[in-house]
Amino acid sequence: MKYLIALDAGTTSVRAMLFDLKAQKFVYTAQSEIGQTYPQSGWVEEDGEEIFQKCQAALLDCVKAANGGTVLGVGIANQRETVLLWDRRTGKPVSPAVVWQCRRTSEFCKNIPKDMQARILEKTGLLCDAYFSASKIKWLLENTPNLQPLLKGEQLCAGTIDSFLIFRLTGNFITDHTNASRTMLFDVKNLRWDEELLAFFGVPKHILATPVPCTARLGETMIAGQSIQVAGCAGDQQAALLGQGCLHAGDAKATFGTGLFLLFPTGERFAPSKRGLLTTIAYTLFDKTVYTLEGSAFHAGSAVKWLRDGLGLLKTSAESEEIAESVKDSGRVYFVPAFTGLGVPHWDGDARGLFSGLTLATTRAHLVRAVLESIAFETKELCELLQAESGVPLCTLKCDGGASRNGFLMQFLADLLRIPIDRPTEPECTALGAALLCGLTLDVFKEGDFERIRTSEKIFTPAMAQDKADMLYKGYLNAVKRAILKP
Repeated sequence: MKYLIALDAGTTSVRAMLFDLKAQKFVYTAQSEIGQTYPQSGWVEEDGEEIFQKCQAALLDCVKAANGGTVLGVGIANQRETVLLWDRRTGKPVSPAVVWQCRRTSEFCKNIPKDMQARILEKTGLLCDAYFSASKIKWLLENTPNLQPLLKGEQLCAGTIDSFLIFRLTGNFITDHTNASRTMLFDVKNLRWDEELLAFFGVPKHILATPVPCTARLGETMIAGQSIQVAGCAGDQQAALLGQGCLHAGDAKATFGTGLFLLFPTGERFAPSKRGLLTTIAYTLFDKTVYTLEGSAFHAGSAVKWLRDGLGLLKTSAESEEIAESVKDSGRVYFVPAFTGLGVPHWDGDARGLFSGLTLATTRAHLVRAVLESIAFETKELCELLQAESGVPLCTLKCDGGASRNGFLMQFLADLLRIPIDRPTEPECTALGAALLCGLTLDVFKEGDFERIRTSEKIFTPAMAQDKADMLYKGYLNAVKRAILKP
């Protein structure tokens, strides 16, 4: 028996999944949740050592589950803009991991001069926002104690989670092009760290990893006495794009994880967005670079998790579907999931979450339904922008991630978008993309296999009257206006 392992180091959990090459599917999953801390309002941190230890344990579980079979390689996908600092000699973190959701550098980003903002957009395809890694690295360099000896001795490493895991697993200091493209320090046309941007943010080049294609052999790691290739890496959203078989211009996928991420490949020509979207690297397969438009919302599944853990309205996230369907509508209650601000197209870090339309008749079910509906409303907002920017109408939308298993949400999304929603048989498309990348790198798969292996489990088609769907969406947009009102 021969296997690949997909290591998916996400925002709130890590999982390793064992892919059986004969059966062409995952046959085992090891998963652990990752804790988050919130030192101040809008700040989000994680423990890098916890992330690594849980990844290592999950990999070990998968190798044991292979039961003597051959594990050919490990492919990596990861939460993208999250960064940390570590000691090159020991591999141990010397700072917390500052999560992509964290807004601590919002004020700095707001005050970046307009001409520099234009230069950043031109070189990176990104808008100046605390979402991305550059300002987080700057903050860590300025606020982490006892860094000078490490800096002077060139023993400090700074990087996204992929580079940290690769370093700890193999000893090599490498990042892939998709993760590098999310730092706001990377020239996405020339595929290199940009000297002007490094100087502006005060980031020494020697603390950053070497950028390589997604299809790079990254090194070897020892797991349960086996030497295993680490091969193939991409940011989680790009990995999901590949796992959904979206290799061509005009394909579109939406991933409902902690946040919501909608990607729309545009081909091999780089063109910055003019409508507040992001233009980023979709993938680099050997010597081919493909770009994608991206729209993102900071909170999707995390809003459901908040209902469960923060408010205690749910015992499990899965029961939100049944509770939402227990009422005929949300009772004109709207929810805006702006816990740490709003992303595309608002880019307002000061906006905050909001329930509106509450009355004495509002019940738990109305609140749960409003939260699920908000995820669909966010998706519609992004889809409208993507279509306007590209000039290409969406004919279908491929959806994945944990919340895609919620039938109510997928049906409501089809009603809003007026197009079919295609849910895959394998819900973990990020992990599938990592496994396929690993296989492609090791010559086990070909590019055509990406579309062949991905299959549909269910297609949701519009059922609601269009005028009703339009009315509901208008109500959500009015609620968003309230969430971004300044005092």
